[in-house]
Amino acid sequence: MKTLLITFASLILLSCSGQTTTSAPKTSPTKTMDSKYNKTEDEWKKTLTEEQYYVLREKGTERPYTGQYNLHFEKGIYKCAGCGYELFTSDQKFESHCGWPSFDNEIGNGERIKKIKDISHGMVRTEIVCARCGGHLGHIFDDGPTKTGMRYCINSVSIDFKPEEKK
Repeated sequence: MKTLLITFASLILLSCSGQTTTSAPKTSPTKTMDSKYNKTEDEWKKTLTEEQYYVLREKGTERPYTGQYNLHFEKGIYKCAGCGYELFTSDQKFESHCGWPSFDNEIGNGERIKKIKDISHGMVRTEIVCARCGGHLGHIFDDGPTKTGMRYCINSVSIDFKPEEKK
C-alpha cells in the first residue's frame, strides 16, 4: 500500500513538473519571439538569478508549495521574470492545490504564451513558454475548475508581480 501511495504521489508531482524534452535550442528565435530577448546563455546568466536561470532557461521546476506566488492573491499583473511581458492578471488566478500558482487563461488572445508538446516523464503534456523571450513557465492542463477548463501551472520563479495601482 505504501509503494502504491508513493507512486501515486510521484505521478501527481510530475504532472506539474517543469522538466521537458523539446528539441529546439533554448535560445532559438520563433516567429513571435522578440529578437531583443534572444540572448546568449551567458547574457541570461548575468540577468537572472540562479534559480530563475534553472527554471526559465533550463526548463527546471521549483519544489511544490515553495514559490512566493503559490498562495498570493493580491490584485495586479503577473509578468515573465525574464523579459517583463505581461502574461496573467490576478483575476485569472485560482487556488488549484497543486503547489504552484495556477491561472485559467492568459492575457490577450493566445499570443503571449507559446505551447510546446512535452513527452518527458512517460506522459504527454503541454509545456508553456513566454512567446517574447522563450522562457519556460510551466505546463498547461485541461483540468481547471473554472469555465475555461484550463490550468496554467506556473513556476513562481518564472514570473514577477506588478500590484494594481490604488486609486
